[in-house]
Amino acid sequence: MDADRPREPQDPDGPGTPAGGSGPARPRGHRKPRRGGRARHLLGIAVIVVAGAAALTIAAWPHEDRAPDGSTPDSGSAEAPVRDPSSYPVSEEPGTVPSVREHQAARGPGWQPGDGSRVVVADGRLADEGRLLARELGIDYGGQKEPERGDVRLDVDGDTPGGPQSYELRVADGQVRITAPDQAGVFYGTRTLKQALRTGSSAPEGVIKDAPAKPQRGFMLDIARKPYPADWIEDRIRELGDLKYNQLSLHFSDDQAFRVESESHPEIVSDDHLTKDQVRRLLKVAAERHITVIPEIDSPGHLGAVIKAHPDLQLRAANGDTPRGAIDLADPDSARIVDDLLKEYADLFKGGYWHLGADEYPALMAQNPEQSYPGLARAARDKHGQNARVEDLATGWVADRAATLRPYDRTLKVWNDGLFADTEVKPPKGLEVEYWTGKEIGARPPTQYLEEGFKLINMNDEYLYYVLGEPQTFTYPTGERIYREWTPLVLRGSEPVAGRWNDDILGARFAVWGDIADAQTTAQIAEGIRMPLAALAEKVWHSGKPELSWTEFRQLARKATAGD
Repeated sequence: MDADRPREPQDPDGPGTPAGGSGPARPRGHRKPRRGGRARHLLGIAVIVVAGAAALTIAAWPHEDRAPDGSTPDSGSAEAPVRDPSSYPVSEEPGTVPSVREHQAARGPGWQPGDGSRVVVADGRLADEGRLLARELGIDYGGQKEPERGDVRLDVDGDTPGGPQSYELRVADGQVRITAPDQAGVFYGTRTLKQALRTGSSAPEGVIKDAPAKPQRGFMLDIARKPYPADWIEDRIRELGDLKYNQLSLHFSDDQAFRVESESHPEIVSDDHLTKDQVRRLLKVAAERHITVIPEIDSPGHLGAVIKAHPDLQLRAANGDTPRGAIDLADPDSARIVDDLLKEYADLFKGGYWHLGADEYPALMAQNPEQSYPGLARAARDKHGQNARVEDLATGWVADRAATLRPYDRTLKVWNDGLFADTEVKPPKGLEVEYWTGKEIGARPPTQYLEEGFKLINMNDEYLYYVLGEPQTFTYPTGERIYREWTPLVLRGSEPVAGRWNDDILGARFAVWGDIADAQTTAQIAEGIRMPLAALAEKVWHSGKPELSWTEFRQLARKATAGD
């Protein structure tokens, strides 16, 4: 695939700078100023007058780094002299994506890195977060030491209010203190600090208290249909981390290819694939940003790459048809090879989640599965009783794969169309359902899954599916539509489910599928998903209606997410 020299990608969400550009100037924070128009007008005049006087004074200084009285100008850095806080204007909320939940304004110079500034930690467990932030800000990492003026201090304190992934960021007395009940919260506080410095001249004085509305905030990448360079995926991980995403799903097995090195079954691996060393590197970069990488080996459908190497496992219909990607559930060797792969990759991907797939099994998309696939119907009755159907055989397959992974202590995920109503065999407890469609045969409204006690992840294909080439009825989603119309309650179509289900919807995931792999280059994809990812980050961090207009948000997001 040649993505080295793509044409200049266009922003589907409107005018702006190309990918990696700094973008237009941000609005002053996410919340609109509460001053009246006259007050803003007078303030603007005052700022112009003061700025003009300051410019004349600076021009007359004999040295760039000295004030007329010989002192160093106040910058909030390590060497700045202390000045009466009441002489400063009240601070404003920083411009960040996602926006912060609460900013307690204060008077003071704020903070920016200066000569001698360091990142120090109160707990040695925060060394990775501290080193990363220091590297990003271009200052020293001081290790486990007491902070001094000009420093940033990171601390885990279980008594910090706010719950998991929350944090408090305090700018006062020439220092920044980020405190959280867990390491993830500390990391999110460092993202707020990084973006505040990117979109403004300094981190504003005062206290930020922040926490996500949803515990799962994810991005899914189909690397089976379209291969991606490891460094491109790594760049997306950095982007996701800055937007406070915490999950990356890798769909690396499908009909088109199998994209990760395998020792147990090297015969199924495609020529263009990621080595395990490359995957380990991606896992390391993700872990530094508190992102869990979720592997998916989809089965019992979407196994074309496996079947290509093992044609004896191909499902056959009564009329002789061989549906693409469908493994024969009646053949014990089908379970053996998939279980081999699950065990192998469970030792590589050690995060707390695993995606079993389970969607679009061709036998279950037939008008009459028992008639079209009598071998499966017979196997269902033999294994699960005389009343069992092909749906029971498929549900039992999911339960068996869950049992294979039980020793690895994973939370398991499946696609919603892989679970059926009124089956003799019940799905394993604790499954999380990723709801993407109500259009497939057998798919049900989201409320049915909720009423059955399942927790859902919102993957509404009308808003959150970026399908290359826009096949069938798909169109590329835009950040504007997500920002204006979508909420985590909008699981199917554009209508939300009742608010009482809010706690049972654990979050959302934006997906890139490679159906027409060459439709876009990797550079075009990166630019095409940039604003949708920013918009989704905002909507899963905050449950309320955004305060910025879309135009204001887009300007801010382009600046906040500019490449390092």
